[in-house]
Amino acid sequence: MIERIDIAVRLFACGASLLLLVLLLSGEIRRGLKLPLAGLLVGSIGYLLNSSAALLSETRPLMPLADFLSIFTLYFIWLFALRIFEREPPRLAVRGVPILLAGAWGVGVFVLPHLNIGFYVIHIVGLALVADLFRIALLGREDDLVEQRRAFRLWLPLLVAAQAGGILGIELVTGRGSANGGHPAIQLANALLILAVTLFAGKALLRTEPELLVRSEDPAAAPADAPSPALSPSEVVLREKLEAAMAEGYYRTAGLSIAGLAAHLGTPEHRLRALINQRLGHRNFSAFLNRYRIAEARAILADRARVDLPVLTVAMDLGYNSLPPFNRAFRAETGTSPSEFRRQCYGEPAGQN
Repeated sequence: MIERIDIAVRLFACGASLLLLVLLLSGEIRRGLKLPLAGLLVGSIGYLLNSSAALLSETRPLMPLADFLSIFTLYFIWLFALRIFEREPPRLAVRGVPILLAGAWGVGVFVLPHLNIGFYVIHIVGLALVADLFRIALLGREDDLVEQRRAFRLWLPLLVAAQAGGILGIELVTGRGSANGGHPAIQLANALLILAVTLFAGKALLRTEPELLVRSEDPAAAPADAPSPALSPSEVVLREKLEAAMAEGYYRTAGLSIAGLAAHLGTPEHRLRALINQRLGHRNFSAFLNRYRIAEARAILADRARVDLPVLTVAMDLGYNSLPPFNRAFRAETGTSPSEFRRQCYGEPAGQN
């Protein structure tokens, strides 16, 4: 009985993935998300087929291809999540992880199948991707101002950790795939969790969340003459209080969070989030703060009276806890480092001492 339910759930999940794949390819999803989403869906179909003992005999000719496609599923989930969170993934990881997974699969299938080396490498890499997804999603949630994405940061890593993390851990301990001797109840739970992840992705895709999937990756692409949203009386008052706090230099507070700023202004955090995101157009609280911090940093670095002030001191005075975050924020805003910017202000070409 459990085996029949398991097959039904897997076939339903495969059908849902194929439907979402068609909608994805024909929709207006932004370019950076299409490949990760397509890889996620195709890899999920492959995993649904090759991780079921009940389907193994029915789909045996497809098993090598399904097995190969399935090993990239977690990589594409990880890449999709980072693109949703507007975090640029490291180039080395983007290129190196697929090569490592493909190489491990080839070694495990063709070179040393009896040693299970490829099996363990694929599983360890998968667990590392799950851990990194969990870290990025939850640690960045406080800074995120987009409400839909904040919910996405919470539920996606939990679903992925419950499904992929649990199964990978069990398979590592037992040393065999879930289709090879896995308990029927565990296989059914696995299939249900995969279906949940698929439906979760489908919810965003079918609703065409503009804040997550369609919004342009280039903020400059927004129309310059777009009308400013009308503010309610309470929003006008809150904006005035916010602008007064920023004019007084409250943005220099070290470790300032959206919760801390809301407490300082005497307003609920969700109201401040909505104002900064929906009315002022900032998607991350750190980007909002950097607007003020980097503007003052540029003025300080160009000030001849403070020409000998160390860059680290500038960073600390503006609320940064260390130099690297300041350097990254400054370069993102100006295209150059603080030291190079200071040299340019005094007519010295960048790169000279």
